[in-house]
Amino acid sequence: MEENNENIEGASDTESASVNSQVTDSVTQSDVKVEAQAGTAPGHRRQEKIGLVTSDKMQKTVVVRVERQVRHRKYKRYIRRRTKFMAHDEMGAHIGDIVRIVETRPLSARKRWRVVEIVQKSR
Repeated sequence: MEENNENIEGASDTESASVNSQVTDSVTQSDVKVEAQAGTAPGHRRQEKIGLVTSDKMQKTVVVRVERQVRHRKYKRYIRRRTKFMAHDEMGAHIGDIVRIVETRPLSARKRWRVVEIVQKSR
């Protein structure tokens, strides 16, 4: 241990600075590679929502209804809001299934979501 400390103390400041910069550069480059492989922008996570399939009449597309609660500004009560999303479906979801959808690149004029998992099958 003491020998290592002596070697470090004996090294000049420029040598230690260059080693530190090389280590920092390699760490940041590896982080960038990992993010590039994942295919997402740094610091951005794709949105996920869980909803009910209301229509499966299209080929490889389902309509998913997602409900959320919003607090009313004036009356401070919670109101239920619904939103419909068109999602790409490779899983084979049917009407009444509860599915998890994730944000993706635009697949068509109205389709920007993809079914990742069927959480619960309809009865």
